[in-house]
Order: sequence, then structure tokens, then C-alpha cells
Amino acid sequence: MFYVYILLQNDKHLYTGFTDNLKRRYMQHSDGLNLSTKYKRPLTLIHYEAYLLKTDAMRREKFLKTTEGKRFLRQQIRDILKQEKVI
Repeated sequence: MFYVYILLQNDKHLYTGFTDNLKRRYMQHSDGLNLSTKYKRPLTLIHYEAYLLKTDAMRREKFLKTTEGKRFLRQQIRDILKQEKVI
């Protein structure tokens, strides 16, 4: 299984990533082992999607990092973002 995940950083920005082991990857982020999120902890996992094929997950991650993808994602998870006072 492959996962695309969204983390809410302490500065209210969203981080989009891809992994084959969601639990391990989230722990790496939380422990500060990822340079991109190290100084933006604590992090909250607010969304993830599971895929059978690695190529599908990679394609989805790439899309969600585009302007159109970010807009789509924010619409999809808008209730979570309101609850966390991001929007």
C-alpha cells in the first residue's frame, strides 16, 4: 500500500508527502528527522489517501502540490481546516 498524506504544521501551512509506510513516516516527521518539517512541529496528520500502485500515489502527490491541486484539496478538507482555524 502507498499513501499520500497531508500534515498541518504549527505555522498553519500544509505539507504534502508520499510514503509506503504512513506510521513510520509520520513518526519521522514528528521526531524532527525531516528537514522540511523539523522546525514546524508539532504536526498533525489531517488527511491521507491509500493507493495500491506506487505510480498512482506519486501522480496524486504531484497533482496536490500544484495550484489546482491545492485548491481542490482545500475544498475537500475545508471542515478540518475551519476547525483548526486555518481558514
